[in-house]
This record gives sequence, structure tokens and C-alpha cells, in this order.
Amino acid sequence: MIQGHYALDRDRPLIRLRFTTFAVVTVCLPLLGLTSCIFISWCLHFEDATHTHCKVPNYLPSISAAISLTPERYIWRFCIGLHSAPRFVVAVAYFSFYRGRFTKHCVETLLSYLSLVFAFSENIGLLLLTYVSSNETYSLHKKGFIMFIGSALLHMMTTCWLWKIIKKYSISNEELKSYRWKKHLFVSSLILCAAASGFYWKHNKYCEPGIYTLFALCEYLVVLCNMAFHMTAFWDFGSKELTVTTPPEDKHF
Repeated sequence: MIQGHYALDRDRPLIRLRFTTFAVVTVCLPLLGLTSCIFISWCLHFEDATHTHCKVPNYLPSISAAISLTPERYIWRFCIGLHSAPRFVVAVAYFSFYRGRFTKHCVETLLSYLSLVFAFSENIGLLLLTYVSSNETYSLHKKGFIMFIGSALLHMMTTCWLWKIIKKYSISNEELKSYRWKKHLFVSSLILCAAASGFYWKHNKYCEPGIYTLFALCEYLVVLCNMAFHMTAFWDFGSKELTVTTPPEDKHF
């Protein structure tokens, strides 16, 4: 009787978590880190955070500046460090979802693999720009930022493409809502990235007051759109659970 009861306990999941809770926590970690870093840098390190080579008035710190100061960098690194592993888990969950939908479709299967690669690349780029700050090794930080933004946009594009195909078949109201939000957030991200690039170029070219502030504002909105895009997993996996179990073993009674 004792052995039987022990075996039943071993079969129970070690961790069981609703995917909606998992998605919310995963997104809230970088959101909390970002808002904290911007607020602290604006209040405590305004001059350092808003200073550029042009030496003209600016009113908001860029993200790179906000996460490179102390103690901001440690807050950001802590939040991103906790958030990175769940992001890989979500990427694999989406890949498994797509593979289940497109088992015999070559193009869609290829898009599923590309989406997984871009999701991993986005997360790696985020880790790189996080742990190599702009005032330590600027060139490497810049490469990490470009990798993150480029991979994020490509991931959004392939994801929207896949969901456009899924929409042709059976789709729930929650999934339809998710697809529409994905489209809007992808288009918004493209527009904001173009605007941010324009403001960045104009600031470096003409050194006009306040232009870098507009760049920073667009940068904030791009990152918020990215977070909201990943938050659509709340609808995609609303009825699912994340479980951690022990591997099965042979039982001898």
C-alpha cells in the first residue's frame, strides 16, 4: 500500500500553471524592468541619460541609455534574465502548435521553422543588448539591438503569415481576436521603426533640440508593441496548461 501511494505521488505534475498566467508573467517582467529603468534614470540621472554628442536639449532617455546606468542596468538584467527562459518555452510551444496544424504542408512547415528561428534570434539579441550595455562595448550592444529589432519584425511577419493561413480554416473567436491584434501590432511596429530611424538620422545629421526625444518615444512604443504582440499568446493558449512532470519509470509492486 505504501509503495502504491508513493508511485501515484510520483505521477503527479511537479508544477502546473495556466498558460494565461505564464504569458502575463513573461510579459510583465520586461515591462516592469523597462518602466522602472526609464523612471529611475529620468528622476536620478536625467543629465547622463539624455546627453548625446549633439549637446542639445532632450527630455527622455533612450532605452539603451536607461538600461546602461546604475542601478538601472541591474534591474533590467534581473528582469530579462528571468524572462528569457520562458520566452524560449513559448517559442517552442508555438512551433509545436504550428506543426500540429500543418503536418503535410511544406510551405507552412518552412514558415513554422523560420518563426522558431526568428523567435530564438530575437531573444538572443535581447540578451546580448541587455548584458552588453552601450557604455561598455557600444558596437556589440548596437549589433544586439539590430538583431533584436530585425528578428522581432521578421518573427511578427512570419507569425502573421501563418495565422492568415490558419484563419482560412476553423478558428475560434479568441484566435481571430489574436490574429487581428497581431496584424495591427506588426503594422504599428513597422511604422514606428521607420519613424524612429528617421528621427535618429535627423538628430545625428542636424542636431535639432527634442528630436532625440521623439526617437526615444518611438523606441518605447516599438518595444511596447513587441510586448503586446507576445501577449497575444494569452488568447492563443488560453485553455492550455504548462506542466512540469517527472519522467516515467517502471513500477514494480
